[in-house]
Amino acid sequence: MLTVLYACVVWLALALPVQAEPKHAIAMQGEPALPADYTHFPYVNPDAPKGGAFRTARTGSFDSVNPFIIKGQSVAGPRKLVFESLLARSDAEPFTLYGHIAETIDVNAERTEVTFHINPKARFSDGEPVQADDIVYSLETLRDHGRPNHRTYYSKVISTETPDALTVRMKLEPGDRELALIIGLMPVLPKHVFETRDFEQTTLDKLIGSGPYVFDKIDAGDHVIYRRNPDYWAKDLPSARGQFNYDTIRYDYYRDTQGAFEAFKKGEALLRTEGDASRWAVGYTDIKDKPVTLETVTVGLPKPAWSLVFNTRRALFSDKRVREALILTFDFEWINKNLFHDKMQRTQGFFHGSDLSAIGHPASAGEREMLKQAGANIRPGILDGTFSLPVSDGTGRDRKNLRKALKLLTEAGWKTGTAGITDKAGQTFSFEITVATRPQERIALAWQRMLRTIGVDMNIRQVDSAQFQRRLQTYDFDMIPFVWSNSLSPGNEQTFYWGSQGRRQEGTRNYMGADDPAIDKMITLLLAARNKQAFDDAARGLDRLLLEGHYALQLFHPPGQWLARWNQVKRPAEPSLAGFLPETGWIENQ
Repeated sequence: MLTVLYACVVWLALALPVQAEPKHAIAMQGEPALPADYTHFPYVNPDAPKGGAFRTARTGSFDSVNPFIIKGQSVAGPRKLVFESLLARSDAEPFTLYGHIAETIDVNAERTEVTFHINPKARFSDGEPVQADDIVYSLETLRDHGRPNHRTYYSKVISTETPDALTVRMKLEPGDRELALIIGLMPVLPKHVFETRDFEQTTLDKLIGSGPYVFDKIDAGDHVIYRRNPDYWAKDLPSARGQFNYDTIRYDYYRDTQGAFEAFKKGEALLRTEGDASRWAVGYTDIKDKPVTLETVTVGLPKPAWSLVFNTRRALFSDKRVREALILTFDFEWINKNLFHDKMQRTQGFFHGSDLSAIGHPASAGEREMLKQAGANIRPGILDGTFSLPVSDGTGRDRKNLRKALKLLTEAGWKTGTAGITDKAGQTFSFEITVATRPQERIALAWQRMLRTIGVDMNIRQVDSAQFQRRLQTYDFDMIPFVWSNSLSPGNEQTFYWGSQGRRQEGTRNYMGADDPAIDKMITLLLAARNKQAFDDAARGLDRLLLEGHYALQLFHPPGQWLARWNQVKRPAEPSLAGFLPETGWIENQ
């Protein structure tokens, strides 16, 4: 009898699913770099002092404090300062999340089931506990009423369960191995606050979350002040240690970048990340004797893909040969020398400066098979990794490149004559570029002169930041400047950037209107990759498809993060992959 009983016990043990131990972290590829008993992230000063008033400058305006909706222009700061996610991202790793609101996470091998165990200490700033109902409410609200990326991601959650007040279990659509991490980054909203509101309407009310700061003062379009919550529930967690050190954080808004720069020079803004090479070269000379530090901080991420974007929804730009021709007319060497003191570097592709870039990496056998599955047709130079954007003689009218441009336009059906470039009906080749800032206008003016040499008429329309944002959201432009910032772990956001549905759905970042099944397929393969080689192959394949499409005139990037700070603002010695993060700084000599 005992033998039979023992056999039954053994059989049951083998038959029942084995429950994995809850994990302190989850990585997209490989294992987390930090152990369960880690004390802080490597790019922070765990002993940074608390206190002081931090002030910085922004351009543009704002009319809302809700960053999760399409309507309005949200103020800077709430997503990181007021609202938190289930898990906290380590910016020292490509894509690894550590326990935060959810202190541990369970996920199966296929990543189709995930369970979050909420930290019983987690509290919203009004003292109410964070519970499973808040997580479910956040998921459903953002899925049904949030921004397009939220609606896309969270609609892939098949079902949710709440076994108890501190546990949330979700079943996820198969094939997307990143989705468990995407859910881990979902902002957590207090149900008891938001369920009585019209979520999709803009608001200037002082919303609350579980983050380290609360809204202190909101002056629409002028400034916002955040005050550090002394009762912040996570202040002693390793995922927050050494961060969020200022007593108050103030964002002042200015009409343009020059106004924001003048505020920094007067000490009204204590920190500035500079994006203008000319200003970086000569603009700070009159404050060189003041207690200001200028430094170039190393960045380990792909270079930002700052581009002039063709809207292929417009008939004029529907032909790839036309887009390639216009790219050939852009003289980077002249612009870099005359506008940027030779301080910028040309951006080649959408993952430039990383192992995910197609440039310098011939397609592997695995990648070629992926491209074949996608039905892609890639030219040899892009396929073997030798492609590069045209190099000019620096005169502003390189004859060789201009001849190539005219040849492509002729192949596309355009004619050259005394009236310039015209189509079969005699209409001139004319389009408009929309800009919002003076640096953008300077680049556009330089390119305008280059285009005139072959008879192309480009008009420049400057709008304010609110109009610029509306045009972006509704794709109401011929051409527009934009920058995509990619990570070392591209994933679901790639659908938001280049997915075919973005050609018709407003509010995505598919500003070029890409509508290519091969791109969609490559993103699918990227999300399904189970090892680093497959992941790298899919990312490089995506980069090749974007290069092949000539969707954007890619511009340039600085050699690192140009950082200007008044000396009372200190930073850790070790930067993150993204460079210096303001939330890791602190103020001395208070």
